[in-house]
Amino acid sequence: MSEQNQGLDTLKDIKQMMERSSRFISLSGLSGISAGLCALVGAWWGYSVIQNGGGIPFHEKEVAHIISIREFMESRLFHVALITFVAALVVAFIFTWVRSKKNNIPIWGSASRRLLWNVALPMIAGGLYLLKLVQLGYFGMIAPGCLIFYGLALVNASKYTLGEIRWLGYGNIMLGIINSWYPGYGIYFWAAGFGILHIIYGALMWWKYERVSQ
Repeated sequence: MSEQNQGLDTLKDIKQMMERSSRFISLSGLSGISAGLCALVGAWWGYSVIQNGGGIPFHEKEVAHIISIREFMESRLFHVALITFVAALVVAFIFTWVRSKKNNIPIWGSASRRLLWNVALPMIAGGLYLLKLVQLGYFGMIAPGCLIFYGLALVNASKYTLGEIRWLGYGNIMLGIINSWYPGYGIYFWAAGFGILHIIYGALMWWKYERVSQ
């Protein structure tokens, strides 16, 4: 019986080693929570800009005037979105790096490269598509487009990290689809998708994988 148990333990160790080599499992639940909080702050900031009439009217329901990419990038709302994205990315990286160091797992390897590529591809393609929508003046479709392409990126990347992240992707895709029917409320859907869903996901992942090790 003891030999059988040792054999099972060996198989379990081999399985864990294979999982570590094929999946990036150091994503921290605190990364999701912090990114969600950044998104909520950014949504509040963006709402203030909209209320004060500043920047490109991303909240407009109808087609607006055609603008250049330069005008778009000079808008206050774009600056808010960019700062929010960078802040969320930085804090998420910090918490993930800390967990990687704690578990003695390198943060940059074949698994993380596959993860990065599978996240980046849908987001780059989506970003180029959304830039064209901006040029054509379809500002009301920018928010749902961001949610949908981001959700697709998460689902695509779930094969190379924690599988639960696909549910976060599904949630963002669903919100993006609903938002496409209510284009005047993009800031609220952004807050729900990038903010609240991330906080819920991060809290659940922390409770499931990290709570015991604290």
